[in-house]
Amino acid sequence: MAATPQNPAAATPRRKVSRHRGEGQWAAGHHTPLNGNEQFKKDDDGLNVRTRIETIYSKRGFDSIDPNDLRGRMRWWGLYTQRRPGIDGGKTAVLEPEELDDEYFMLRVRIDGGRLTTRQLRVIGEISQEFARGTADITDRQNVQYHWIRIEDVPEIWNRLEAVGLSTTEACGDTPRVVIGSPVAGIAEDEIIDGSSAIDEIHRRYIGSKEFSNLPRKFKTAISGSPLLDVAHEINDVAFVGVHHPEHGPGFDLWVGGGLSTNPKIGVRLGAWVPLEEVPDVWAGVIGIFRDYGYRRLRTRARLKFLVADWGAEKFRQVLEDEYLGRKLVDGPAPGQPVQQWRDHIGVHRQKDGRFYIGFAPRVGRVDGATLTKIADLAEAHGSGRVRTTVEQKMIVLDVEEDKVESLVEGLEALDLTARPSSFRRGTMACTGIEFCKLAIVETKQRGSQLIDELERRLPDFDEPLTINLNGCPNACARIQVADIGLKGQLVVNDKGEQVEGYQVHLGGALGLEAGFGRKVRGLKVTSEELPDYVERVLKRFQAEREDGERFATWAARASEEALS
Repeated sequence: MAATPQNPAAATPRRKVSRHRGEGQWAAGHHTPLNGNEQFKKDDDGLNVRTRIETIYSKRGFDSIDPNDLRGRMRWWGLYTQRRPGIDGGKTAVLEPEELDDEYFMLRVRIDGGRLTTRQLRVIGEISQEFARGTADITDRQNVQYHWIRIEDVPEIWNRLEAVGLSTTEACGDTPRVVIGSPVAGIAEDEIIDGSSAIDEIHRRYIGSKEFSNLPRKFKTAISGSPLLDVAHEINDVAFVGVHHPEHGPGFDLWVGGGLSTNPKIGVRLGAWVPLEEVPDVWAGVIGIFRDYGYRRLRTRARLKFLVADWGAEKFRQVLEDEYLGRKLVDGPAPGQPVQQWRDHIGVHRQKDGRFYIGFAPRVGRVDGATLTKIADLAEAHGSGRVRTTVEQKMIVLDVEEDKVESLVEGLEALDLTARPSSFRRGTMACTGIEFCKLAIVETKQRGSQLIDELERRLPDFDEPLTINLNGCPNACARIQVADIGLKGQLVVNDKGEQVEGYQVHLGGALGLEAGFGRKVRGLKVTSEELPDYVERVLKRFQAEREDGERFATWAARASEEALS
């Protein structure tokens, strides 16, 4: 007969009591780092790594770099290690970081609002040629990215950039990234309001400040007063969109919580109207909420979009007003629908001062340093001292007199930079891809350029607005979910049973006009080799089945799976 314990409670296993960690929100008192990223940020602010780069790493070389600096804090100054050549996509998620790392870096030049002088552009081009093996890609956030950068050269590159008013400060990392803006701010005839001064003030007050240098993850900002809605405001953490208030005049409609990656969300309106002079303070309030209430426990939920989804717009606005601004915001109207689908400013357009701006299309954002210096020379030869980058990996030359427009267009054409591109050249974007990115699974830049050539040859008369976005992995840097044809890189099996590079297909995504995410057809994947055939087939079906004036995205939403396969 079993013995009966004197203390019945002793027979019950004692449950371990642990303090609830929550989501790692500082505002809830959860300051203990809950993952390695939070720990290295607590150990030392990412901004402090610059001193070590200048005084130690650039002098002693790559092998001297502390791992937490190499794969963490150096991002605060725009530096990522690039992918070691020869590692195929099947090994991306298998190898350890040190096995993927090359001893060279991607370096991102921060270009707030996409605004450059020709002098600045020339310096960017010269740095590319001298230190980056000619690389200089235009990103879909208006930046320029170099590759093949040696740590020994970084201090000199910084000196040259900063001498002309540019920097790499907080171009990457858990920081306020580049503030994107309308590339025609201050010059467009139809502009509602020019947000340039707000971009400048945010940069002056907060970029490089330790007030916001330790965020849960990256924070993306968009500010535009263009009625074309030309900065993809729906997928930024915070966006200020130009509107006319019936009582107060021009200002900005406030959006929060947009983002893509593997859990895409369209931003939400807070229903608040913000005057131009108050944009920096409201921006600081929104990013302050992210810093204090953002989820730091899991990196997969450490973006503002998850907090906004949990709180809702009403609570978010209340916290912003009560805890961060100390006042109520003015209610305001929503922005109107853009009057056209193309919002990239490609072509020849009259400015409000009577001069002209010319938007032109490199191939999927890929240029080189020599070309950038030639663009600067060409612009100056035609009386311009200003150029701008766009959120579609394109560029614009400003301030051209009417009698010099055609000559400039011809000069750009000679550089294979057309101001009169086909729909395919105009609408195709691609991320960095496996050539340099450690997260990528497939190649993208060359594939995108080849696709343009094939489609121009096969469908020479196709002239409908169309976006084709190629991404090398699921992280959606090239905005695949909001493209007409979004292509997410992955390994697929071809008809011979071989594992090869290919894409999962998203169809019918859009921003601006009926913003929403693309449709995935069950099991629809194509190999890279089959891609031109697939796109040609789908576009021909669209042309055959579309109703009068129907956009591709609208057709794709209603088309049969057979038509889309």
